[in-house]
Amino acid sequence: MAKTQISDIIVPEIFAPYVIKQTANVSELVNSGIARSSPLLDELIAKGGRVINMPLFNELSGNADVLSDSEPLVPTKITAHNAIAPILTRGKAWSANELASAFAGSDPMTAAGEMLAEWWNGQERIMLTSILSGIFGEAIKTSHSIDISGAAGTASIINTSAVLDTKQLLGDAASKLTAVAMNSAVYTRLQKNDLIEYIPNAEGVIDFPRYLGYKIIVDDGIAPTSGIYNTYLFAEGAVARGEGVPENLTSIEIGRDILASDDMLVSRRALCLHPIGLSWKKLVTAGATASNAELAAGTNWEKVSDNKAIGIAMLRHKI
Repeated sequence: MAKTQISDIIVPEIFAPYVIKQTANVSELVNSGIARSSPLLDELIAKGGRVINMPLFNELSGNADVLSDSEPLVPTKITAHNAIAPILTRGKAWSANELASAFAGSDPMTAAGEMLAEWWNGQERIMLTSILSGIFGEAIKTSHSIDISGAAGTASIINTSAVLDTKQLLGDAASKLTAVAMNSAVYTRLQKNDLIEYIPNAEGVIDFPRYLGYKIIVDDGIAPTSGIYNTYLFAEGAVARGEGVPENLTSIEIGRDILASDDMLVSRRALCLHPIGLSWKKLVTAGATASNAELAAGTNWEKVSDNKAIGIAMLRHKI
């Protein structure tokens, strides 16, 4: 009896854009508002290369002039700066005996796409965690973080006062903070203290639990070190997100080892997750593009914007 093969249920030309769209649709980073999709980044990534040059306009400056019937207004120059963002090319191959059987359901292509999208979302969170380790290694360590982990007794444990002090690092720009990312152990600690709110959205669905009004993203990729945890606050759109398909990148490939009866599925992506206000310094990487280890190195990042323009803050603490 003939068996269903992966090539029977997946057409690469149709499947590749579906996976890209589905990944963004179910992404916690996107849905929470932390990462904002950028069509411009999509276009730049599609052109290929290792990095993207991102011109960013600085905030408007100067005070208003008093209007006069004899003196014209004096224009103030609008300034800009350049930030460099690394393009992150990643790929993964899976091989299994009759892999198609894993995609059971009335619509196997949809099932396969959802499985792949969920896996890639996990990879995006890993990449973002690496980036956070990097930018807080040096570039914004002193300006955007507070460390209470060395305090005596319970003063080292996460608490409302410490989180609000962390928020205050951004001054009046703290009003733009909308989300908080934490390890599941931190989340459980806050639950035990009855500090988590479950507020339905406009459709009556509780999409994100909240702490101090901030949407909560729980991710064990934000792992503790020697019992010390990092909890991050994010502004809306603090991270620019883009994805494209360069001409030399095959997004989806399928194959079959007929001797072993193994189906093979290969997925490749080129994307960008870039914290606004920071710039990538390491123009020469060990591989084709930056690895997670390179993203996590503090020496590879620099601050290029004013402190208030960087919508990320971090609290180091115990539980």
